[in-house]
Amino acid sequence: MATTDETEAATDWTGRPFSCQDCPHKELRAGGRCVLGRICVRDKRSKRIDRFFAQNSALAGEYLDHLYFEVRALAAKYANPFQVARLMKDREPEVRAMAALRLPIARVREMSKDKDRAVRIACALRLEGADLVAMAHDEDEHVRLTVARRLDPSLLPMLCADPSATVRRYLVGRLPPERLFGLMHDDDAVVRREAAERVPPEVLGALINDPDLRVRFVVADRAPRDIAIRLVNDEDPEVRARAHERKTESRP
Repeated sequence: MATTDETEAATDWTGRPFSCQDCPHKELRAGGRCVLGRICVRDKRSKRIDRFFAQNSALAGEYLDHLYFEVRALAAKYANPFQVARLMKDREPEVRAMAALRLPIARVREMSKDKDRAVRIACALRLEGADLVAMAHDEDEHVRLTVARRLDPSLLPMLCADPSATVRRYLVGRLPPERLFGLMHDDDAVVRREAAERVPPEVLGALINDPDLRVRFVVADRAPRDIAIRLVNDEDPEVRARAHERKTESRP
């Protein structure tokens, strides 16, 4: 039988087995709030630690200085936010990221320049307005992508020149079609193709000579018939075939 979270033997974060004999929370066992191998703060398994704090959130503040970073991070998830402030400078990014998800916004703002991207992503998930806009210029594309997911659509054009094609591809899905004209001529072919799939069909003539066959296929498929049939001699057989199909259509 494969080992799972429910069957793996109880060992602590140093890898040593342990029992309930010297546990400081013996009184919790009677109510099922502490169960060896399932709900236990001494275990190395994060799910078991998380279950302990979910059942005993009042004890979370007592574990914010624990030596094991998983315990500190999960304790921060359940502790009083004012107790969590001490973790803003924790040595582990995972702990600082959890703190950023729990602290008051004023404290989160202080953490938005953290050296680790996981922490900055957590900040981007919390901040609003000008604070979030300021993070649109972060050096890491994952942070900027998080910002793009949360910015008001009216502010998204500021990211159209983002150095990451991943961010620009995401923008194509959020911007209204009439704001995609600039991305039709993006350096990245996937960005151009996805923009071509959303812009008004009548503007697709601008892409009829695109170097990427996927973009030209979209033109043959979506553009008005008089534009699409200009691709009947395209170098790509699939583009030519679709253009020929459009040529025989009776609709405009």
